[in-house]
Amino acid sequence: MRRIAGLLLAPLLLLTAVACGSDDKASDSASSKNGVPAITAGAEFGEKPTLSKGEGDPPKELKTDVISEGDGAKLKNGDAIQVNYLGQAWDSTKPFDNSFDRKQPFDLTLGAGMVIQGWDKGLVGQKVGSRVELVIPPELGYGEQGQGDIKPNATLVFVVDILKATQIPASAKGTEVAQDNVDLPKVGVKTDGKAPTVTIPKSDPPKKLVSNYVLESDGEVVKESDSVVVNYVGMIWKGAKKFDNTYSTGKTQTFPLSQVTLKGLKNGLVDKKVGSRVLLVIPPDQAFGDQQQQAIPKNSTLVFAVDILAKV
Repeated sequence: MRRIAGLLLAPLLLLTAVACGSDDKASDSASSKNGVPAITAGAEFGEKPTLSKGEGDPPKELKTDVISEGDGAKLKNGDAIQVNYLGQAWDSTKPFDNSFDRKQPFDLTLGAGMVIQGWDKGLVGQKVGSRVELVIPPELGYGEQGQGDIKPNATLVFVVDILKATQIPASAKGTEVAQDNVDLPKVGVKTDGKAPTVTIPKSDPPKKLVSNYVLESDGEVVKESDSVVVNYVGMIWKGAKKFDNTYSTGKTQTFPLSQVTLKGLKNGLVDKKVGSRVLLVIPPDQAFGDQQQQAIPKNSTLVFAVDILAKV
């Protein structure tokens, strides 16, 4: 089963596919500090930093330097976190990407493989409110292939401000809502953290978007401007074929809803409550339309069972 999450979002040029180089230039005159390139301007938490060029050979192993320590909780794998960052190659004076200029923090689930390994490994155990500097060797970055403006076998340097973190529950929980329409799929209600069952009827699919509670929580209502942390099962109505299942990987997905390109997924989650389980039936005109996507044939009606675990 191929991962389909990347098709649900507009391209995010953040850590998995790097943005075009920034016009900002770093200083190459300042010496390194604690074995990492020095911050020559914007040193305070929340300020856009300027980094000096690395001196000499870069470290061979991952290095995490705490520039300023926050007083929040320590980050754990599985936490949904929000950060600002600036990234630069060790031997460069020019950042290749930063979120400060976009004025849009980056949301991710730590340890879920959403970013390069150096981030997943280097941020665990750091406190919310901290500014840290990561020096990431190639094997924990983009390796021999490089990425965008990043050369092959590049050592990467990131300054990361940890803005907030949310612990993610294993499952949606809430009041069971009757599923009495025989023409719609039935979704299981177990809350053991495993994928719920989804039974699709033999009848023709609905022509309009369906967004129904299976388990209704009393959490906050999701807005289009939110990023949500979800687990889901995705299926094709015709043939009841499963094309994606985040539960099987043990890794949630974090979606900034404003960047979700699958119209029915975004529309179906907006105004639903955090902590709930939702059935979505998405007609082709709100899915991928007449375009085949990986294992999904063109003009397919899609079925999702989604646990909305948190918003960040």
